[in-house]
Amino acid sequence: MATTADFRNGLCIEFNNDLFTIVHFQHVKPGKGGAFVRTKLKSLTTGKVIENTFNAGVKVTTARVERRPYQYLYADELGFHFMHLETFEQLSMEKEMVGNADLYKEGQQVEIVYHADTETPLSVELPPFVVLEITYSEPGLKGDTSSSTALKPVKLETGAEIMVPLFVNTGDKIRVDTRDRSYSERVKD
Repeated sequence: MATTADFRNGLCIEFNNDLFTIVHFQHVKPGKGGAFVRTKLKSLTTGKVIENTFNAGVKVTTARVERRPYQYLYADELGFHFMHLETFEQLSMEKEMVGNADLYKEGQQVEIVYHADTETPLSVELPPFVVLEITYSEPGLKGDTSSSTALKPVKLETGAEIMVPLFVNTGDKIRVDTRDRSYSERVKD
């Protein structure tokens, strides 16, 4: 058990018969009335983000989750297939449980989140940044510089499409932020 004073980003709690992780929280002490905590909670089973307000001092049940290292192998009609990096045990997960499915590259290291008490896999998480090669982009025009704020769509080697600055070209390797699917920077070989 924990109280609202124990809230921190990443804490996993049981709420409304589901498992949630705290994405954001804010303690509020208004002039009148009691204090409360505003939270954004992400479901570990569905991925849906909800907002909820807890009164200060309310007790919540914490959930024990474990993050285990896996390697992404391949995807087929049965789902996505992963291999544990220490035991070499293979695991198949449905597409719905895999976030940002079009950013997965074969051989990439990921973390699978397990509910520690039931040994149930809950979700698959990519690292915060992945390096991918651009397979198609419109050619840049003369005068396109790094200070440009204009963006263009590109297609990555995994099939994903994201927006990048105009100076990025086909064949460039870029770092992609997996949290919001945004361009971060070009990567030198």
